[in-house]
Amino acid sequence: MRHAIITAGTKGLGRKVTEQLLNLNHSVTVTYRNDKEKAFALLEEFPNDHERIQLIQADVTVLEDLDRLVEETVERFGRVDYLINNAGPYIFKRKKLMDYTEDEWDTMIRGNLDAVFYLLKRTVPLMRKQNFGRIINYGFQGAQSASGWIYRSAFAAAKVGLVSLTKTVAYEEAEYGITSNMICPGNIVGDWKEASIKDSRGMEDKETPIGRPGTGEDISRMIAFLCEEDSDMITGTIYEVTGGLDVIHRHR
Repeated sequence: MRHAIITAGTKGLGRKVTEQLLNLNHSVTVTYRNDKEKAFALLEEFPNDHERIQLIQADVTVLEDLDRLVEETVERFGRVDYLINNAGPYIFKRKKLMDYTEDEWDTMIRGNLDAVFYLLKRTVPLMRKQNFGRIINYGFQGAQSASGWIYRSAFAAAKVGLVSLTKTVAYEEAEYGITSNMICPGNIVGDWKEASIKDSRGMEDKETPIGRPGTGEDISRMIAFLCEEDSDMITGTIYEVTGGLDVIHRHR
């Protein structure tokens, strides 16, 4: 049985990834930051699978929490096959770089870039021993070309750095059977983050060229594919799952 660490895997896009991997009969360790009620609702959704689910409260900007996350995962399951770096702080208020505080900048970089490095340091050695591993990071549409994203400067800077890290790890760890890829979601908002593709069929979205809203399942099914054993030829790749929407120029 393969085991996944999914940060922020109890709600939003991460929740759908967790559900997808559980439905594929994998075991999971998922983190939540504050919403304990939402986290433990996962156990109610999968009442017969509690032995495959571990919930851990953790803040990805806190190094001690990341240490504890990996330690408790290894103690209970003895392995880490998939590292899904779903968590990442985000500032919803649109504002220019000069209006960011130093604390906001630090949180964006620590949560979206540094946290991935720290988790890689703690999980890649385990994957090397297994001669198997799948690393999935999250970016944004345009990240691969280091596009400027107005009003999202700190988040974008961290994710563009993560693009290079994603590709570098892919090159460096390929000999150990480890792949490293990035998923760049489109404008998936609100309840659509935990919705299925079936839910969005027939729902009109005039902003998105394919005509329907993006959903959490659009992201989770791509991640599940990249995690497959036979997806080992796919590494160092940045996938945009946007339905053709030009995300970064929506508020130009």
